[in-house]
Amino acid sequence: MNESDENRHGNESVNFNEDSKGDEDREDVAAKAAEKVLALLERCKMLQEAAATHATRVKYDSQALSQQATSVVADIKSVRSFINSAHDHIDPRVAEKLEEDLFRARSMVYEGDAASLLPAKPNGYFLTTLLGPVNVRAPRNDVRLKVKEEYNSYRDRTALLFLAFPCVLLLLKNWCWNGCFPALPVQLYQAWLLFFYTSLALRENILRVNGSDIRPWWVYHHYCAMVMALISLTWGLQGHPSCIRKQQGVRLFLAWAFMQGIAMLLQNRYQRQRLYTRIALGKAGRMDVVWGETSGVKGQIWVLYPLLFILQIFQFSIGALLLRTSIMEDEAEWQMVACGLLLLIMAVGNFSNTVVTLVAKAKIKAKMKQQAKHVLQRVSSPGRVKKSS
Repeated sequence: MNESDENRHGNESVNFNEDSKGDEDREDVAAKAAEKVLALLERCKMLQEAAATHATRVKYDSQALSQQATSVVADIKSVRSFINSAHDHIDPRVAEKLEEDLFRARSMVYEGDAASLLPAKPNGYFLTTLLGPVNVRAPRNDVRLKVKEEYNSYRDRTALLFLAFPCVLLLLKNWCWNGCFPALPVQLYQAWLLFFYTSLALRENILRVNGSDIRPWWVYHHYCAMVMALISLTWGLQGHPSCIRKQQGVRLFLAWAFMQGIAMLLQNRYQRQRLYTRIALGKAGRMDVVWGETSGVKGQIWVLYPLLFILQIFQFSIGALLLRTSIMEDEAEWQMVACGLLLLIMAVGNFSNTVVTLVAKAKIKAKMKQQAKHVLQRVSSPGRVKKSS
């Protein structure tokens, strides 16, 4: 065997040794990787078993606490009914103290962490139609409060747009459009109104599911406004020999919307402060929100309420004008009749709720005066007794 053959055999042996060593290294790495994967898989199984055990325990605990919370709510209603039935046999000051204690007890249940244990309110047809059969109830109290704060912030943001949109359209009508509205800008405004009222109704339904005390009328009011905005999108603004006559209802509606925007800004500014004060005094819940277009605070009655009544009368007159125009014209469009009826319904509903709010405030004021009179009589009674003795 020559020298070249020896070198070749030597190289082959070296390569074989290196290949075998590489195979051993790969087998070691694969074994280590398999060992780590098996260990990780075992940890995941243990974690899953622990989580399942914890979930089962939490489920049983939640069921027990839920039964207890439901029983407490039933007892609160029973005690309140008993106090109301025996109101004539209880001293007014004692009855007031009992009502305050009952309100605090109810707030602990409905606004604390125990609220998530109570049976959930049904979503209703509106939420079910838009979102499906999903649970929109927040599991924690801080999440529910964030939902409420976001709703208030949304009202603040959109109030500026509610004021700016009609103002810009009315100014452009005189400056750029020679007294007649083009169809596209007005339809964009109606599309925004449809989005605005739909989002408000959606948020208010979610808040009601989470325990907010919102008057049903304001949700129904937003439903009517949604339908009217949708109908207005199909209403042709052109095609009449006199656009000024055809667009008279649009001009009046934009003027009303401008005034409504001012009222919304006033309400959002002052009523938020009043709501915080009522929460601090224990007269309102933390999940309560500002009520629609009827709420007012002390000092606003000479500004806000006259403006609200003017708006409602203006709204009623626009609806009546649309209905009268549809009767007088030979080729009246069905959109005119539908929008006129919806405006009349909303105006009457807003007016009745405003009156109900004023009556409730008058009763509260009379009750406070009566309580103050009882306190003065109680304070002055010892002095009289001492003087007579």
